[in-house]
Amino acid sequence: MWVTGVKMVKKVLVVDDNPDVIFSVKNGLEEFTKDYTVVGAGSGKECLELLETEAPDIILLDIMMPEMSGWKTFDRIKENMSWKNIPIVFLTARTDSVAKNAGGFLGEDYIEKPFEIKNLKERIDEVLNK
Repeated sequence: MWVTGVKMVKKVLVVDDNPDVIFSVKNGLEEFTKDYTVVGAGSGKECLELLETEAPDIILLDIMMPEMSGWKTFDRIKENMSWKNIPIVFLTARTDSVAKNAGGFLGEDYIEKPFEIKNLKERIDEVLNK
């Protein structure tokens, strides 16, 4: 998106209980491209709290998290009128067919860990350009 000749930076919210994943996505995307700024949340609860004040353009959501799973977090986001249109991409180590099918059906995309930053950026670009 361009506004008066300036390209708008998109905000990516990464929700993962592994701080190394948040760090990798943040450093990787922000060094690979100036198109994105990355904010992290370490849990589903923290994600919901952040959404009260942050307005991300896309959410990368882990499925396997303690206390509130990615599935439950997804449901809570979609129940809220202010957040329900934020695209969600599942970014997870779960590779079973149930997770793949549900993640691909419910979310905008389903990306398995480990991932390549270049591929992650391309997949985010695809979702945001829909």
